[in-house]
Amino acid sequence: MVDQPTGTPSSDGDDRERYDVIVIGGGQAGLAIGYYLKRQGLSFAILEAANAVGAAWRGRWDSLVLFTPRRYSALPGLSFRGDPDVYPTRNEVVTYLEEYARTFELPVHFDSRVRSLEQNERGYVVRVGDRELEADQVVVATGPFQVPRIPEQAAGLAPDVFQAHSTAYIRPEDVPSGRVLVVGGGNTGYQVADELAATRDVALAIGSRQTPLPQKLLGRDLFWWLTKTRLINKSVDTRIGQRARARDTLIGSSARRLRRHGVALKPRVVAARDRTVEFADGTKLEVDAVIWATGYRSDYAWIQPAVIEDDGKVRHRRGVTDAPGLYFLGLSWQHTRGSALIGWVKDDAEFIAERIAEDMKLSEPSQATHLRAVTAVRTR
Repeated sequence: MVDQPTGTPSSDGDDRERYDVIVIGGGQAGLAIGYYLKRQGLSFAILEAANAVGAAWRGRWDSLVLFTPRRYSALPGLSFRGDPDVYPTRNEVVTYLEEYARTFELPVHFDSRVRSLEQNERGYVVRVGDRELEADQVVVATGPFQVPRIPEQAAGLAPDVFQAHSTAYIRPEDVPSGRVLVVGGGNTGYQVADELAATRDVALAIGSRQTPLPQKLLGRDLFWWLTKTRLINKSVDTRIGQRARARDTLIGSSARRLRRHGVALKPRVVAARDRTVEFADGTKLEVDAVIWATGYRSDYAWIQPAVIEDDGKVRHRRGVTDAPGLYFLGLSWQHTRGSALIGWVKDDAEFIAERIAEDMKLSEPSQATHLRAVTAVRTR
């Protein structure tokens, strides 16, 4: 925690620390909005459940490489070091996030897992362990990757079949030799299957076909084209945005590439028993290991304000909820295709920070306003 006004809580006579804003989540989204909140001079705290920033990145596999080059992988105010046209590795992203938090002296509180978020007459109460913190406004920046989702078919496999969600996959050496089935037709499934194919007999089960896009087109990176054509900025409210949201894409991966590397492609998994997995076309495969690259589900049970739909999705408009002063940041397609990407989360972060500043002006004077007023009197 940085000892300066932006990170210093106030107290109104009780035991609760009080801030203008509390940000829940110390990943790319939480750091991005922290940058803007600090520029506004607000008192705020970033609560991170892990013991370091970028926990989601730290948990990914060793060989992970971003599909956005460095020039499109930076947060506001700090460029990504190195050749701007090279794709950064997982470790380089972690190093960058650490540097970002240090550079802007962001008040990140580690080992601060939030147990509950409740609304009261003064704003919001955030419970962390045995502590209670209060804030006028709260930003939930926990991102789209929360609880790993494993299909119910996994329970039918024999105990001696190795199973792991893609979040637990780190390197090929951790997977037993033999036949490996990777389940999931997204970018993660394709990349993990491709890596394992160098040393294993690998099959990839694809539940639904995705639109393959090349990493580069006519010598330029895909995101160069998306930026120049402004397609990356098309909102979910536009016809183009709605069509793009409905069609998942593969970037730099393809079925043809996997087949060249010896990966057998299978349809959706429908059943599993003992060591045998059955697919939608009626074929079966005996396996020694299964990697479930089957995505995530949201977990918002700890949020008390009624902003979560029955299907677990957040009810919002560009991160602004019906509960006054409660925002979300970093969701997939929160506003555009780039909302959950490291290089574009800044757009939504700036938008929400501006909304927060407007709301603070309409409410009672904040601690930050009080601090500025005191400072001005002392310097006269």
